[in-house]
Amino acid sequence: MEYITASCIIRDHIVYTNEKAVFEQRPTTPTPAGLPPVSPPPITLPEFLAAAYHHFGLQYPKFYKMDHLSKLGWLAAELLLKEGFKTTDYRPEEIAVVLSNSHASLDTDYKYFATIKDIPSPAVFVYTLPNIMIGEICIRHKFKGENAFFISEAFDAAFIEQYVHGLMDSDNAGACICGWVDVLGEEYTAALFLIEKKPGIPFSKAPGTPFSAARMNRIFQPQNARHE
Repeated sequence: MEYITASCIIRDHIVYTNEKAVFEQRPTTPTPAGLPPVSPPPITLPEFLAAAYHHFGLQYPKFYKMDHLSKLGWLAAELLLKEGFKTTDYRPEEIAVVLSNSHASLDTDYKYFATIKDIPSPAVFVYTLPNIMIGEICIRHKFKGENAFFISEAFDAAFIEQYVHGLMDSDNAGACICGWVDVLGEEYTAALFLIEKKPGIPFSKAPGTPFSAARMNRIFQPQNARHE
């Protein structure tokens, strides 16, 4: 039996790990005394990602060279594995990564197309495939297991469950990072789940958190839309 031993959701400028908000950034504008309040400018995705990176004290110089999709996925994976996961429990080839989204690398594709009008940018071109994000995660943590990236209109938890079950039931993986990472302009969502064959240190009140599409969907939902 497989278990969800950790989760990380990033959306609306809030980071949730194991279903608890651990970082939030809201725009602020100091208002001089005696003057009416002024609406602050919105926080951009790059600003939010940089703020979260520094808030959690992460150190990885290559982070600054990544595109927005890779930064978001890398950050979510870093926080997913930050507490409780022991890479020494697995061989590198036993840890798989299975991700999906609806826009592939379109956010970066647009940026690369814009550079073609002048001088094409090799640094941007590198990220015009969505599975490069998986590569960044695997390089960072030295994972060498099976990996796959799928495109779907929306988060398909049932498909992810089926695919990951197949990997782990056939002993092709002992642990798997799976979920959804999508970026287009200022619209973004990351939802990663760590799946293991042992309960680990589950974050729910129950003795374990069985891996299922229903459980992933519940965690994936915005906090204000949940109903117990």
